[in-house]
Amino acid sequence: MSYPIVVAGLLMALLPTAQATDTLPGVYFSHHDWELVCDNTRACRAAGYHADDDELKLSLLLTRKAGPGQAVTGELKFGELDDAELVNKMTPGTKFSLLIDQRVVGQAALGKEGAAIPLPPDQVQLLLAALRKSSKIEWVQGTHHWHLSDKGVAAVFLKMDEFQRRLGSKGALLKPGTLGEDKVLPALPAPVVVAVAPVKPRPADKQLIAGKAKPLRDALRASVKGNDDCSDLEDDAAAKTPLTVNRLSATKLLLSTACWRAAYNTGDGYWVINDAPPFAPVLVTASGVDYRDGKISASQKGRGIGDCFSFDEWTWDGQKFVYTSSSSTGMCRLIAAGGTWSLPRIVSDVRTAPR
Repeated sequence: MSYPIVVAGLLMALLPTAQATDTLPGVYFSHHDWELVCDNTRACRAAGYHADDDELKLSLLLTRKAGPGQAVTGELKFGELDDAELVNKMTPGTKFSLLIDQRVVGQAALGKEGAAIPLPPDQVQLLLAALRKSSKIEWVQGTHHWHLSDKGVAAVFLKMDEFQRRLGSKGALLKPGTLGEDKVLPALPAPVVVAVAPVKPRPADKQLIAGKAKPLRDALRASVKGNDDCSDLEDDAAAKTPLTVNRLSATKLLLSTACWRAAYNTGDGYWVINDAPPFAPVLVTASGVDYRDGKISASQKGRGIGDCFSFDEWTWDGQKFVYTSSSSTGMCRLIAAGGTWSLPRIVSDVRTAPR
């Protein structure tokens, strides 16, 4: 399995099924050394990387908000894992020359450790023009050369233009046309979600499910469908996976139990249930890792070394858990511990209800 597919698989497993372009919770697409993530406000982020067999690692992030007249911004990161000895010897302010087809067209200065390098607008435009055709793009410092792959960029640019409805327009990334931008999709506001604090637990909450493990587990098992995996609910494992209960409201509880274990990830199931039979469990996620103060969170590694992750969060609004956040850190390319970028697919404006 290739590393881009690992992260893509995590994203697809955690996200709900989309119905139509205008109502998508976002889009994920990858091809060779480039990937695209667009969020539910229609903002898009395209990340390109070095070729897999390159010795020195880097990544370029191109970001564009939705709507007419929106410029593309660019950020750059050099690898700090395999290249740690080289990059860590450099001090903030160390300059790198940007070469396109062996011609120096600009410079970039190293910032503080782990920080992305923002690129000026003129360099972004030069990079976009170079990426539309076959070009050699590299950043050079002394005798060291960091190469940006263009393999897959055309497909990613096309997908971004399609998602934001820029195809054929003057602002299209792949093939700028003559059309105006009157049909470009406008940005959408992030949905507002009001987070409601769960009520205080009751002393008898744990007793509510005592002695009901078998019918509860049967109901939980029946609620797991589709791509969700909760193999620990199978009969042989059931006795080893305790049920945890938290009070949400006057009539609702949050029930959780281990769902699956893998080499370097785990997933717990979280269900909203009635606090009396029939419990009528509603599955929130089978891949959660933590719950506190009305928020369920998930964090999954793309691989054991920890250079790529996916993150998700669900927020209690007093009636249900709302899927309020989903993001990844990009491809597993040895750029940085904890991942390279923040590539959101679902964003929300979460506000706290007055107590």
